[in-house]
Amino acid sequence: MPGNSQRRGAIRKGGKGATVGSGGQRRRGLEGKGPTPKAADREYHPAHKRAKAVAKRQGGPGGGSSRGPARPQRRTKGSSEIVAGRNSVVEALRADIPVSTMYVAGRIDSDDRVREALKIATERGLPILETPRGELDRLTDGAVHQGLALQVPPYDYAHPSDLIDPEMPGIPLVVALDGITDPRNLGAIIRSVAAFGGHGVVVPERRSVGMTASAWKTSAGAAARVPVAKASNLNRALEEFKKAGFFILGLDMDGDVELPDLTLASEPLVIVTGSEGKGLSRLVSETCDQIVSIPMSSAVESLNAGIATGVTLYEIARQRRG
Repeated sequence: MPGNSQRRGAIRKGGKGATVGSGGQRRRGLEGKGPTPKAADREYHPAHKRAKAVAKRQGGPGGGSSRGPARPQRRTKGSSEIVAGRNSVVEALRADIPVSTMYVAGRIDSDDRVREALKIATERGLPILETPRGELDRLTDGAVHQGLALQVPPYDYAHPSDLIDPEMPGIPLVVALDGITDPRNLGAIIRSVAAFGGHGVVVPERRSVGMTASAWKTSAGAAARVPVAKASNLNRALEEFKKAGFFILGLDMDGDVELPDLTLASEPLVIVTGSEGKGLSRLVSETCDQIVSIPMSSAVESLNAGIATGVTLYEIARQRRG
């Protein structure tokens, strides 16, 4: 139509619409700025800050990858634990288990257990917090707390290499646990290690018991003297002990040697105890220098892991004294 060419290039004053020469600007605006950077590369994103913190811990430049393998942490922390219920709290305090805080419900009905718990906590200088019952329900995850609860701090695990110490008094003796999941077994084994001159206990990071309040209590105070190390890979830790001159002895009912005939008692030893049901895992068995069995009556199929370890430690201590 006549006049269209004039309207196409016209400039409208005071109104909305296209202006002469705006097409190139719009095309550049539609081109975009390239792909969105990864979250870890965006300076103000939480993922970037986390990556930077990890790199700093591993010794690398801030925000970048570290050069060479990162040094393994020497010690690891467990998780905190809540002990709930009047009997449990009193027993834990009597056993001198480490406690960070004692929680007492407001307007609690006092009895002998409550009075004893408060007396022990006061004598030990423990923080005592009066806590609403609703908050206690939340802290104990709905357990029957009866108005009393304790918070047990995370256990400070050693590293397995800490138990390879040439300055240890006497002949080195360490116990490693393979698949033990009962904390009472761990506590009993720690007590036996202390009683028969052992130097420490190694537990795997996975599929294994850790240092819980129950383990502390069963150890009857020995856990304060015997270090417990946590291994990310038990078989690899045993190999490191072998390189340091230790002999690895596995306990199993189908052993190569019966306990009284043990000839390696005077050597640096790691005693490996398997679970009561499955025994030693295949890889651990293959790593052992000897598999040792405990002779017993046919009326008994197997021994509890804690008892079997205690019997073995006693025999080793007896031979070393002889």
